[in-house]
Amino acid sequence: MGGTVVKIACVIPHYEHFATVVAAAAGARRHLDDVRVVDDGSSGMPADLARRLGELGVTLYRHDRNLGKGAALLTAAEKLAADGVTHMITMDADGQHDPDDLPRFVEAAERRPDAVIVGCRDFEHAEGVPRSSRFGRAFSNFWCRLETGVGCADTQSGYRVYPVSGLRALSLRCRRYNFEIEALVKLLWAGYGLAELEIPVSYTPEGGRISHFDPLRDNIRLSLLHTCLVTRQLLPVPHRRLVKKDAEKAPWRQLLHPAEFLGSLLRENADPAGLAAAAAVGTFLAVLPLVGVHMAVILYVCVRLKLNKVMALAIQNLFMPPLSPFLCIEAGYFLRHGRFWTEFTLQTCLKELHLRLYEWFLGSLVLAPLFAAAAYVAVYAAASFLAGRRTCP
Repeated sequence: MGGTVVKIACVIPHYEHFATVVAAAAGARRHLDDVRVVDDGSSGMPADLARRLGELGVTLYRHDRNLGKGAALLTAAEKLAADGVTHMITMDADGQHDPDDLPRFVEAAERRPDAVIVGCRDFEHAEGVPRSSRFGRAFSNFWCRLETGVGCADTQSGYRVYPVSGLRALSLRCRRYNFEIEALVKLLWAGYGLAELEIPVSYTPEGGRISHFDPLRDNIRLSLLHTCLVTRQLLPVPHRRLVKKDAEKAPWRQLLHPAEFLGSLLRENADPAGLAAAAAVGTFLAVLPLVGVHMAVILYVCVRLKLNKVMALAIQNLFMPPLSPFLCIEAGYFLRHGRFWTEFTLQTCLKELHLRLYEWFLGSLVLAPLFAAAAYVAVYAAASFLAGRRTCP
């Protein structure tokens, strides 16, 4: 997309943020001429809200009913495309984001027009960050990395820049808070790059900030979305590319240079989070009763998810028979009978082999996630420690 003429607008979706949306729009207007607010079906909208925004030179769109944040952003994208706007900076209406960061987003979009620009919230120096926000971000970051092979420090941030044409070209089904995850993942699949900007974040005291996030319904939506995205990524079907990348060296050509090929395998997603994700996936699959095909399945999943193959294949050796299957059978037997298996006879080992296989499967459903979580924590801690030592003077 070299030579692209960038035209940028700021979009502020809001739903009953009457106390803060005007201030957010005014702050954005100090830095951008084109600022638009999308009211997502708010009830009891003040009669003077449209006038106050109009006096600021801000355009207001309205939904007749509440359709969700994603729907508001897609409405804005359609309007922006009609006006020749190429990039949309999204900013929350609740005062969480600092409008004075807008020039940095504009500069980043002009420098990388073929990228999604994500504002990574600085939780370390912010006060009043809810624990649920910290956990939700870490959870989302992990799954997005599996789905794209790209690490992002804040996949849940609403302060970001979208290429308008990319949003309109993709098939995006989510309309609520899960929209931002789906849009990010599918834009990366489509060939767009990722750029990150560290931003401050402000959380008002509990009760002072209006949030419409429903912990039950929205977390269910996010879990279902990640399930669908991981499943799609595992399918041997290429994604639709909207941005052409430089041609990579063909795999068979890499094999002509063994040292280079091995080096690329070792470096692939070799940061602490990437190695930990590979260890977790390799562990999970190694514990499952995939008799005779463990290595093939692990390799296939690592290729599809762009994980470090060396780490995933190496860690499976910790779960080779007989220990891992025995532990799974014991766990499965306990689930079936409420006690552990202690009668190791010809009858229980051979004639009831089908029952032991069933118990292996049941037990693996319990132990595989536990072992995978332990592997993730251990490898992340070790890799972070080693990385810290390498950076010390």
